[in-house]
Amino acid sequence: MTDFSHAYNVGSSCTALARSYAFDHLLVLIVEDHEDTRFLLRTLLERRGMRVCEAEDGVAGVRAAEELRPDLILMDWSLPRMDGLSATRFVRACPQLSHTVIVILSGHAAPESQKVARDAGCCEYLVKPFELDQLDRVLSKHLSLRLLGRQARCPSVPERDVL
Repeated sequence: MTDFSHAYNVGSSCTALARSYAFDHLLVLIVEDHEDTRFLLRTLLERRGMRVCEAEDGVAGVRAAEELRPDLILMDWSLPRMDGLSATRFVRACPQLSHTVIVILSGHAAPESQKVARDAGCCEYLVKPFELDQLDRVLSKHLSLRLLGRQARCPSVPERDVL
């Protein structure tokens, strides 16, 4: 999908997460080059009542973030045209997006990789393949703050913590 003029607005209260937090007013941007992964993530998020927009590469992801100002970005590390870390740095440099929650999705499990991603500006790091409860934890941690009217900010993470 490359048209960012809209986001899917498909709400469902079929999960406890959706019932608990009523995520139907929140927008998540998925920046992922694999169509199957985008489909899976979109389906999981829509079932939780969120609106979803997608981008297939880092350049399109940065453009979509600037245009749509999502509440949360799920950013793959390995992307065509611009990798996820560079895209994260671009998003962080935009004043209107400096506090947007960015979650890096990566197959790189090493603590050094996670540190590099955090240094680039991500708030969370999920190693692929990740468990559904890990995604739910990230969503409830960051998006529930948005629903309470607070601006979600990246917490400072002590060096010893590895997600």
